[in-house]
Amino acid sequence: MFKRIHDYIGSYAKTPLSYGEFEQIKAVLRPKSFKRKQYFLQKGEVCHYFGFIVKGAMRQYSVDDKGIEHIVQLSLENWWVGDRESWAMSKPTIYNIVAWEDTEMLLITRPDTLRLAQEIPAFDEAVRMMDERRSIANQKRINAAISFSAEERYRDFVNSYPEFLQRFPQHMIASYLGITKETLSRVRKQNN
Repeated sequence: MFKRIHDYIGSYAKTPLSYGEFEQIKAVLRPKSFKRKQYFLQKGEVCHYFGFIVKGAMRQYSVDDKGIEHIVQLSLENWWVGDRESWAMSKPTIYNIVAWEDTEMLLITRPDTLRLAQEIPAFDEAVRMMDERRSIANQKRINAAISFSAEERYRDFVNSYPEFLQRFPQHMIASYLGITKETLSRVRKQNN
């Protein structure tokens, strides 16, 4: 279970991670399993942990006043899940994060994350690189949402996350793209 996060940190950090440093990281990570449809976080709770997915799939979503689900994040192995605003500001989340598949995760608290970033250069580099990539991905997603047609959003999604097509149902992908299931069906037919 810990090998995956060791490799993940190594892929983001230029500074090598020593055995002792990795033991420090392992000491604060809390393994946790989630059954399919089990919540990692529910609306109104404070996000005390960020979770690294070792195996499985999760979705993060909000529900509007009409009861419609809006997916803001789909996540698979080697992805981190949590509500950054709730985690950083200790305020109740507006999101639900739930396992789509049986999922194994490694959980870490904010204080442990901040302490490890100060003490372990490789961990700090990995966290900074991950934050940069997440920021870039979010910026691209916002641009796609406000300026791409449904067809362009779907093509961009397929190019960026081809593995998601096999792991998540079409109605979740449609919600993530901000389009209806019918529009997604039409777009898929046009692109096949």
